[in-house]
Amino acid sequence: MSISKKICPVPFDQQPLNEYFSLKASWFFSWSTLSLDKYFIKLFTIFVFIFFLSLLLLVYTILKIYSIWKLIILNIFIATFIFLLIFVRLYLGWSYITKRLMSATIFYEESGWYDGQLWIKSPEALMQDRLVGLYEVMPFLFRSKCGIVVSLILLFVEKIIY
Repeated sequence: MSISKKICPVPFDQQPLNEYFSLKASWFFSWSTLSLDKYFIKLFTIFVFIFFLSLLLLVYTILKIYSIWKLIILNIFIATFIFLLIFVRLYLGWSYITKRLMSATIFYEESGWYDGQLWIKSPEALMQDRLVGLYEVMPFLFRSKCGIVVSLILLFVEKIIY
């Protein structure tokens, strides 16, 4: 659902609601929109994949140096750090969309980087965007924040153990 061209001069792909739909449909960001049980299954699957991939690389390179337990802890540390990077990227993407949806003014480019304009949203568009931002996007932003916090806590604990 996009705003009429007469009401909104912002190009279609730069309208906040369309940016949200585009982000939600993208491969990387779509899995953070899954239901909570499917979301955790996806996280677990990705963690296991990263864990075994990095384990193969670590075993190949430094097996003779470390004990097997230190190797596993190091591997978990690497996988958790990769997860931290994933969650930071998710947070940055969802926070950008949230800021665009919640803002009363939108900066856009008409035809290139050199001719930026500012559009003040109509009250109807502002209300629609803010509702979408609050009730649809904020939960994804909260999930990514929780993922960052949990990843940082795990990294700290793993560093203490290692």
